[in-house]
Amino acid sequence: MRKPTQRHDHGNIVHVHPVAQVATHTPTDSTTTIAIIPARYHSKRLPGKPLLNICGRPMIEHVYRRAQQAKKITGVIVATDDSRIADVVNGFGGNACLTRRDHSSGSDRLAEVARTLTCDIVVNVQGDEPLIDPRLIDAVLTSLIKNDETEITTARCAITDPQELENPNIVKVVVDRRGDALYFSRAAIPSSQMSSGTTRSSLGNKHIGLYAYRRATLLTLADISPTPLERDEQLEQLRALESGFRISTVETDTVPIGVDTVDDLDRVRRLVSTGTVK
Repeated sequence: MRKPTQRHDHGNIVHVHPVAQVATHTPTDSTTTIAIIPARYHSKRLPGKPLLNICGRPMIEHVYRRAQQAKKITGVIVATDDSRIADVVNGFGGNACLTRRDHSSGSDRLAEVARTLTCDIVVNVQGDEPLIDPRLIDAVLTSLIKNDETEITTARCAITDPQELENPNIVKVVVDRRGDALYFSRAAIPSSQMSSGTTRSSLGNKHIGLYAYRRATLLTLADISPTPLERDEQLEQLRALESGFRISTVETDTVPIGVDTVDDLDRVRRLVSTGTVK
């Protein structure tokens, strides 16, 4: 068995634990689904974010292991533009693929890898969500697999805090009666201004950045130039809507914790260290 290696990360020693090359689960259907985790080294707030130490393991390993636990995932690959991340992934027994550095979005990076694969569905698992629930990955996948008319599926949850509705760092989504996305925005949608006497169960929907694409759809989107609304909102999923693709959503009460700040990182470390999240 390969011995654990040690890598330094901002003064912390990250112990890289080897894992089996092959996932221990068996897919429950014949559809081939590959989870790809886009991981960039350069981050404005947290440089080297995928390699940050969370209770003895790098963040990217936490994400990788959770993606492996999804029952409908056939394989997992990290798509990265930096050899340091690739080395760490290979060190714990994972699969990594080096990509170009000039991609404008995570989905474009996914598409570069997907062109080399033979699979039916590609799942975009965010590299900065080390506590992503494998059951949510399966739920999004199941929705896409069961509906032949759907080309992309993502996830959403209710917003109950007014501050989240007004926060531009939290992406909102409005959906139709079928649960298909009508629009994504950093602004408060629907409007936070409600007429007197109007009530609703939540203030809106928070978008969770987990996507399942039919492979052909992902490759087609990568060949389309960034669209006006995509550029205005800085949201890559708007390219799909502007191009006429249907995006269905799965509602959940499980909200992944994205690591964008030092406070987020400290919160995740506390949850993992206390065993609050397995």
